Amino acid sequence: MTTILDPTDERRPIERQLASRTSELKGRLALLDIRKPRGNVLLDRLEHLLSEKYPKVEVTRYAKPTFTKPAPDQLRKEIKSQADLVVEALAD
Repeated sequence: MTTILDPTDERRPIERQLASRTSELKGRLALLDIRKPRGNVLLDRLEHLLSEKYPKVEVTRYAKPTFTKPAPDQLRKEIKSQADLVVEALAD
C-alpha cells in the first residue's frame, strides 16, 4: 500500500487508494506549466522520460499566463479538445 500525505490537515489523515494503473500509456498528453519556478524543468524531464518509455504518446506543452490565477477558460477548452490526459507541473 502507498501512503499519500495530505497537507490539508494532518491531525485527521485520510486513507486513499491509488487508482488502478495500466502498463500502457496511449493517446494525447498535455503537459501544463502553471508558471511556478522550475516547473518547466520538471516538465522537460518528464517529457523526455515519457518519450523514451512511450514513443507513441503525442505530447503537447501548454502554459498558463501566471501561477497566481486559474488557467483562462480558452486555455482549458483548448487542452480539453486536444488532449486525453493532463499533467500539471507544480514545482518551486
